[in-house]
Amino acid sequence: MTFIAMNRFKIRPGREGDFETIWKNRESRLNEMKGFQEFRLLKGPKTEEYSLYSSHVIWDSQDDFEAWTKSEQFRNSHRNARQNEGESPFIGHPQFEGFETVLEEG
Repeated sequence: MTFIAMNRFKIRPGREGDFETIWKNRESRLNEMKGFQEFRLLKGPKTEEYSLYSSHVIWDSQDDFEAWTKSEQFRNSHRNARQNEGESPFIGHPQFEGFETVLEEG
């Protein structure tokens, strides 16, 4: 069964476009990795304090995901991910969540 790796991001109000541009312009290199299936950037609910986003990556296995986190491709795709706190659209650090698939339909 597959493994889904997700990161939740809290983004400062009015900085959603900046955050989306960061993702659109980055070289992810995910497609070079064994076990990579699919990537999505999801936009969630908005409050007065932040807009919630989540990156959603489907892997063949947790081992494939862990190999990605230790790879040169991972380091390259994340090297410019953070900016100085005052300039950054991010509020705090992303929250990682990893899930093993236990049931799949379709």
